[in-house]
Amino acid sequence: MSFSLYDIANSGVRANSELLQTTSKNIANVNTAGYVRERTEFSTMIDNQVGRGETYRLLNEFAQKQLNRDTSNKAFFDQFVTEASRVDSLFSEESNSLSTSINSFFNNVQESLNQPSSTVARSLVMTDAQNLIDQMDRLSSIVVDQQTVVNEQLEIFSDEANNLIQSISELNSKIAAVHGTDRESASSGLYNERDKAIRDLSELIDVETLNGNNGEKQVYLGSGQALVMESGTFNLFSFTGDPDPSFRELHLDVNGGKAVPLEVDVSKLKGKIGGLLSFRDDILVPAQNQLGQMGLALADAFNQQNHLGMDADGNLGGDIFKIPTVDAFAYQANTGNGSITASVEAGKGNELPASDFIVKYSGTNEVEIYPVDNKGETIKDANGDEIFTTAVVDPATGKVNSQNNPNLDLFGLELTLDMSSLPNIDDQFMVKLNSQASTSLELATNRPEDIALASPIRTANDINNTGTASISAGTVSDVSNFTDTPSLQLPTGSLTLTKSAENPDMYTLSDGTNTTAPFAIDSSGKNVIQQAETAGVLDDITTLTAEQVGFDFDIEGTPALGDSFTIEANEDGFDDNRNGQFLADIQNSNIVRQNVVGNASNNHLTLNKAYTSLVSDIGVVTNQAQTNGAAFTALAEQSEAWYESLSGVNLDEEAANLLRFQQSYAASAQVLATARSVFDTLLSAAR
Repeated sequence: MSFSLYDIANSGVRANSELLQTTSKNIANVNTAGYVRERTEFSTMIDNQVGRGETYRLLNEFAQKQLNRDTSNKAFFDQFVTEASRVDSLFSEESNSLSTSINSFFNNVQESLNQPSSTVARSLVMTDAQNLIDQMDRLSSIVVDQQTVVNEQLEIFSDEANNLIQSISELNSKIAAVHGTDRESASSGLYNERDKAIRDLSELIDVETLNGNNGEKQVYLGSGQALVMESGTFNLFSFTGDPDPSFRELHLDVNGGKAVPLEVDVSKLKGKIGGLLSFRDDILVPAQNQLGQMGLALADAFNQQNHLGMDADGNLGGDIFKIPTVDAFAYQANTGNGSITASVEAGKGNELPASDFIVKYSGTNEVEIYPVDNKGETIKDANGDEIFTTAVVDPATGKVNSQNNPNLDLFGLELTLDMSSLPNIDDQFMVKLNSQASTSLELATNRPEDIALASPIRTANDINNTGTASISAGTVSDVSNFTDTPSLQLPTGSLTLTKSAENPDMYTLSDGTNTTAPFAIDSSGKNVIQQAETAGVLDDITTLTAEQVGFDFDIEGTPALGDSFTIEANEDGFDDNRNGQFLADIQNSNIVRQNVVGNASNNHLTLNKAYTSLVSDIGVVTNQAQTNGAAFTALAEQSEAWYESLSGVNLDEEAANLLRFQQSYAASAQVLATARSVFDTLLSAAR
């Protein structure tokens, strides 16, 4: 009996000692990050012995996986909101507003119309033109600086992720070595360390886990790619830019570069890395492209209208803004040595969408132009088909423009291929005209005299007219056939329109030497040059078409027989502001293309509306991210509380266990002392 009592007491002391050790371990690690509470349980007593104790971690894998998911989502929006809020505040700051600079520039253009011969008024226009460029450059620099910060953080986070991936793989190997052995329960620290590494990795990128053999954990990206596989193999993150080295793209490389890198669908990534990439793609890229697009649209529209006027020196207007030409980025997979440059085709700035482009050399002297979205993916139409234009390359010049590709949507681009070293078939290039132009716009001139406020033509009613008709001021559409030395001349000299007959009304056009056959002008009196061409008489005085003549005019009212009207060069017309009116009207013209699909007028915005839309889009995206971030923060806190309630150390509970196990230990020790006393008594009786 005493021997059985001794065995029972000894077994109780051992069991309670293990329970006290487990409780003490829990209490000691209450502040240890990643520690999972442990519990020791014993089987029912058999043959006077407490069964072997088993110590295990109190872990609910579902709660753990949910916590990792919510941690990734929270980290994603925390990172996104942190970065986006900074840009949102900078763009919404009134001192940074591009609209202020646009309004100031056009206000001075309007002021110059009041004094078209004033050099001071013209100087203010040039000063504000430079201020507008500087303001655009400041805003673009904000975006460029943020892109640099994003790239730096991506490098840091990818290094952290790679270290964690490698650590998880190494811990898997250690766990596999003790799994199923008597050392497993003593190796709970390895499991805790691995789970914490997975939790830390989930802050950087969203992960999913699967149980492998021998206690290992296989880790995958939320998008499905493997990070940590069985037998210690693992993938590492890398960030490279192809074709643009400054635009980093996330890849996975098998350790040691033993496999082709796998592209990752960044739109599905979470965590801090996903937040950074989403911030770049959803805010920085569109902001940079839209700033460049607005600058190019304004510069091209202003230049083209200035060309149609006459400057203060009496010459045809030239460029006010210098539109940049950029080099396309060649993809690393290209097999040829070809190169492409890109710019806005003159007069086509309003056809340029706020996107980048992939240009593919698809055949001999043929290219395909694909607009791409903010993530570099080709844009598709409502049917899911890629939007692209197949265009011809001029074999003599290497040019791709509307001159050799009429009636095609070239998205406002003019491409130039190096014909001495053509690309190979299927070689591809990335054109980033908008983003590069946003920081490279310049003034083409600093001379106030170069602003062409006057119209190169002027019209007049003959002083002897007896009818009620008058001639309009005329509009200029093309000056390619005009000359400006020694003084501005019309392509056909001065023209005189004369009413030559009544019933029906008939007119003639004369350049002083030749006279057209009589022709009728319809009741609208609009576009007389065009009506002369339609009547087949324009070629009586010129070899040019109505479009090539480059100007037209209207007759308003009722002329009398013999009334005449004159159109001539506007020599010495320095107080004329008619072309300046058209320059000022650019502010309210829809010159900024909204969408890639469709090039109609209803697909365009004014400069101010386009900028307002940009600032609004940044604000909306940021506010949505803040709202979503608050929701996922609440979810993460709930998941954390649930996980901690299951796996965290509760000091009150452990203190109660400590007291209970201490009392149980003391009671077992007392039984042991009693058993020893009984045993000693029996021994004494036997003597």
